[in-house]
Amino acid sequence: MEFWTPWRRNRPERATAPAAPPTTKAGIGVVALHGLVQPQAPAIDYATLARDGFMRNPIAHRAVRLVAETAAAVPWLLYEGRREHETHPLLTLLEQPNPGEAGATFMEALYGTLLLSGDAYLNFEPLPNQGSLHLLRPDRVQVVTDADGWAIAYDYRVGRHAARLPALSGESEAGVIHFRLFHPLDDHRGFAPLASAAMALETHNATGSWNKALLDNSARPSGALVYAPGDGGNLTEEQFDRLKGELEQGYSGAKAAGRPLLLEGGLDWKPMSMTPKDMDFIEAKHAAAREIALAAGVPPMLLGIPGDNTYANYAEANRAFYRLTVMPLVGRVARELTARLAPKFGPGLKLWFDADRVDGLSAERDLLWSRVGAADFLTEDEKREAVGYAPLKSSAKSGA
Repeated sequence: MEFWTPWRRNRPERATAPAAPPTTKAGIGVVALHGLVQPQAPAIDYATLARDGFMRNPIAHRAVRLVAETAAAVPWLLYEGRREHETHPLLTLLEQPNPGEAGATFMEALYGTLLLSGDAYLNFEPLPNQGSLHLLRPDRVQVVTDADGWAIAYDYRVGRHAARLPALSGESEAGVIHFRLFHPLDDHRGFAPLASAAMALETHNATGSWNKALLDNSARPSGALVYAPGDGGNLTEEQFDRLKGELEQGYSGAKAAGRPLLLEGGLDWKPMSMTPKDMDFIEAKHAAAREIALAAGVPPMLLGIPGDNTYANYAEANRAFYRLTVMPLVGRVARELTARLAPKFGPGLKLWFDADRVDGLSAERDLLWSRVGAADFLTEDEKREAVGYAPLKSSAKSGA
């Protein structure tokens, strides 16, 4: 906070010679309260993003849930070469990762953790049937590296208890699978998408806090104290310091927005700062909300945010959401599970997602089938292969 005054205050001089008394004008003294606060860099750790983003901000909460729930609903496919497995222990594990969670609930937590942390850690333990998977909280995990800087294990701490878990590899039967999003400045940690919108999250939350505090304080605007003494004198040093301290401690910040002042003799209150309408808080909130949605990969239209809707309609925005956000995220997890987990269940296994059973892509699927069906120059088996299906058994036998 800074205080500005257009008049000089009498100050004791250190010179030995007596100083001439300063001339003062009989008139009005002004003490204007205005804030020149530099923006502070917000914290972007997992706990802060989880608390101030997912748990306190409705836009971030809905965006994370929309991505996580949609991605978790995408069904899995398992291939061995060109052969598709309809039942397999690996598919059973993904449907029931552990006794306490179903597959959709487990995968929703996995995708949500990736958005809030940039990292997700799955601990795999082999069991007589198919094994079990447990999701570890990322803020409790510490990466352990060897002399060359490669990750070889993970320390998981809960309170005073700690356990060292190996990284799942070809040599280990059990261990941790580490999913991480790209981070340009860290070799072992991922970068959370919502961390790039940390300033927008704070802006959105602070705007709501300011409006709430303003309403709690009778929606009174800020302004200036005007001192109009009858005899033309000025505030004394002690009076000025006391007034300054009271303004700083009791009338600054979002919690004190609009708090009424108790005025003494010679003081008057003159509103002078911008009102919430002048500052256009609603548009500021919408702008921050659009940045949060952009960081999460969700079109603003799907979150009910007005403005900047570049999609012709809701269906087009929904298709873009699936193609640009959901499918790449599911594909990343599928590739990681194929590389790290699938070899524990047999060689040559590949996990992928079933795009034909995703309702959000039904319009694109219908268009593809119409184009392929109208292609008279393709055989029946070539048409089936073009849309991702195996040849007919009768055709395969006759060709053999």
